[in-house]
Amino acid sequence: MQLTDKDRELLLQTFLAEAAEHLRAIEEGLVTLEANPGDAELLHGIFRMAHSLKGDASMVGFPRIAEVAHAAEDLLERLREQDFAVTAERISLLLEAVDVLRALLDGAATGAEVFTPAHAAVRDALSTAAHAAATPHAAVDATAARSEGTIAEGESRTLRVDVAKLDRMLNLTGEIAIARGRVAQQLAALPPQVGAQILEAHREADRLQLELQEQVTKARMVPVGPFFRQYGRVVRDLAHAHGKSVRLVIEGDDVEVDTRVVQRLRDPLTHMIRNTIDHGIESPELRAALGKAPEGCLTLRAAHEGGLIVIEVKDDGAGFNRERIAARARSTGVAAAPELLPDADLLALVFAPGFSTAESVTDLSGRGVGMDVVRKNVEALRGTIDIASVTGEGSTLTVRLPLTLAIIDGFSVGVGDETYILPLDSVLECLALPRDERQGGAAGCVINLRGQPLPYLRLRDRFQVPGDRPVREHVVVVQHAGGRAGIAVDALFGESQAVIKSLGTMLDRLSGVSGSTILGDGRVALILDTPALLREAINQEG
Repeated sequence: MQLTDKDRELLLQTFLAEAAEHLRAIEEGLVTLEANPGDAELLHGIFRMAHSLKGDASMVGFPRIAEVAHAAEDLLERLREQDFAVTAERISLLLEAVDVLRALLDGAATGAEVFTPAHAAVRDALSTAAHAAATPHAAVDATAARSEGTIAEGESRTLRVDVAKLDRMLNLTGEIAIARGRVAQQLAALPPQVGAQILEAHREADRLQLELQEQVTKARMVPVGPFFRQYGRVVRDLAHAHGKSVRLVIEGDDVEVDTRVVQRLRDPLTHMIRNTIDHGIESPELRAALGKAPEGCLTLRAAHEGGLIVIEVKDDGAGFNRERIAARARSTGVAAAPELLPDADLLALVFAPGFSTAESVTDLSGRGVGMDVVRKNVEALRGTIDIASVTGEGSTLTVRLPLTLAIIDGFSVGVGDETYILPLDSVLECLALPRDERQGGAAGCVINLRGQPLPYLRLRDRFQVPGDRPVREHVVVVQHAGGRAGIAVDALFGESQAVIKSLGTMLDRLSGVSGSTILGDGRVALILDTPALLREAINQEG
């Protein structure tokens, strides 16, 4: 039967998605197998994945992918038959094959395989290794049970759905909520005897609409386990490259988070892991001399904390060098007397742009290089990051993020005729702004809050809102950089839930703003990026 172009495209997309899953499972399996070479069931599962990938590639017409997968399959078969031992060198070769297959898949996505001499070299190396003479008594424990299972296979009723479709569904539920809010306002304006029953029915429909929105939001949630396990390869390769031995431990792998959060957290988390392995965990020789286990431990942990997800990158290495941080801060002028700073504030200096304590440049960058970018990426997700460190015992980088990037629990405030949304999880309290406690200039001021100075900025001045200040102003006290700061506004409207919308390419880089939402009356409100907003105000004052 001749396939139509539409059928061919659907078949290709299905193959690409399934092949990517096979490669992820193979990669994770190989890293685990290196640490557990006697696990025959795991080895069999890896073999089955390679076999499936070879067959699928042949079926859709990608012979080069099939060739490399077949060569990897041959080597895996010799390992299964216990002709060879599972060694670091053979695992490295199979992981190279995974890299080649990923590169070929990228070409297949455009409709053509790009097979380079480097790819051919890996294929040939696999073939040579697979057809070498067997090594007597070299392989896995003969008592290990053979199994017909596969890696992480299970019976489940699932359906693969494009994330863009889920985005659209959530957008629509938000639009429905906005439209229903406008209808509710109009019904409430009717005489009681006319609109009461209709309004009651409308409220019941609101409840159902809210439940639908919650279900769509849950459909976007994915467990962090598969995401965390992908770092097994990163940890393994980096540790080998620097002569270190590092074990990856994953905790809380069933904790769920919005798939968009996972996608955008990938680069910051990779950089944190790179820094930890390069400059946190010591060499096996040094660890042994210090009385530590030669193998270092890097833990990725996820947990829920209220309406947030908390992700920790923890190691049992040397910890952050406070003396070096202080010396670097003095030499660069980041802090005049860093040794007098509280511990948390001193460690937070590594997030300053360009800050580094590395004595030499490596391919992984120094402890601190790029950490300002990590912080910006985390804050772009409406999150926070902080550091805890104990000298000689290790350090912990803690990232706190909202569970979803699609909806925000916000606190609405007014300035002039405009409404702005502050992330609710950063709001501590609200208070009236007394005239006799105002100090400083128009934009940056300080008030006395129960005996403590509270710096604040006026949102009216920051966004140059026209008109006179009202007789009564308010201050919203928010968390900032381990302390507190204030944002002065004209009016307080209270808590609200908002569906986040992009500002568009023209306004996406608008400083101090992270997005927008549509209010119940149809007007647009800006969602404020409070960390960036306050940081800019501090820099301007400095």
